[in-house]
Amino acid sequence: MKQHTINTLLALAAITTVSHAGTAPLADVTTTPATSWLTPTLDIRARYEFADVDGLDPSHAFTTRERVGVKTSAWNGFSALVEGEFTQDLVDDYHSGTADTKPSDAKNSTIADPQNNELNQALIQYSGFDSTVKVGRQRIIYDNAAFIGNVGWRQNEQTYDAISLLNTSIPDLTLNYAFIDQVNRIFGEEASGTFQNAPGEIHLLNASYAGISGLTLGSYIYSMEFDDAGTTGWNNETYGISAKGSLAGLNLHGELAFQDEAGPLNDGEGLYAHFNATKALGSQTLTVGIEHLDAGVQTPLATVHAFNGYADATDARRISGDHGGLTDTYASHTLPIFWGMKWTNAAHVFGDNSISSDLGFGVDSVLAKKFDDHLTAITKLGYFDTSDALYKSTTRVSMELNYSF
Repeated sequence: MKQHTINTLLALAAITTVSHAGTAPLADVTTTPATSWLTPTLDIRARYEFADVDGLDPSHAFTTRERVGVKTSAWNGFSALVEGEFTQDLVDDYHSGTADTKPSDAKNSTIADPQNNELNQALIQYSGFDSTVKVGRQRIIYDNAAFIGNVGWRQNEQTYDAISLLNTSIPDLTLNYAFIDQVNRIFGEEASGTFQNAPGEIHLLNASYAGISGLTLGSYIYSMEFDDAGTTGWNNETYGISAKGSLAGLNLHGELAFQDEAGPLNDGEGLYAHFNATKALGSQTLTVGIEHLDAGVQTPLATVHAFNGYADATDARRISGDHGGLTDTYASHTLPIFWGMKWTNAAHVFGDNSISSDLGFGVDSVLAKKFDDHLTAITKLGYFDTSDALYKSTTRVSMELNYSF
């Protein structure tokens, strides 16, 4: 299997090159006319990742992941999608995150990409009457994935066994609702207990309104109740509002949320806030922002890799809420360089409940090259330095190639 995967990737690399960090998911079922009744889908990623977490041995992982599926064309509004996901470790000098998955040497730094073969998506969809309904295992991403995401950075993505509804009957208003009875986590089929999946009763309501020129308003209510003892600490009720638009040459984003039943004991409450501004400087962009979580605020279904820097040093505590507050003040700069590549550099200073550097600092550097609609390359460096007892200084470097059609 490994040799076959290597040969496949070499053949692809010979005719094209590299793909983005996996944040742009494979297209879901579509209702546009198809040339055939069944259309195959393919998404391949090869990645080398290095991780060095303070107190653990450095890790090296070279993994490949294939998502292979088939989708139907629409018939009277109905269509379907089935997709498998298969992950191999060609270099396995790392810890995949749990004792049940391979490789599992707990002395090594964690790279959460275990060997895995699983059903990633399997759904039936109906589109009509300004609505789309999906039933089955599916990908769900709301807004910037700060609360609800697919963890697309990891090789095994997070999907949901759910019923979801999207409605656009009212002009400029988009309504999303999902009922989820199981979260299929990134650790795969070989993991046990809550590392494999998290059953529960989860209701998600998300709305956005774009009827005001240059402004999009959003709101959400997320009610999460998990069944198993290992995840009941994730139970929470979260109510949020957001706005994004342009003013005086700046692209602005603001989000504010209140969370009840916060923290591992579900006995707290707290605020979440995120504000940033982006300025285009010719072909370059500059972003400054601040994100804050009160002590105990948790985001168990988020794509946490997208926040607090690419070292992923705060991920576990964001998921569980087991932190004393987390404030990330950051700035990033993106510029095009030679050969059509984009280079982004970012700096972070971290405090607990205040704007400070008490929790440490971090830097990120990303090089990305998109060759065409199918192939992109990306290299990432994330570094986090801290002396706080809750966190570990971490260095993480990755180079990857994605191909999809």
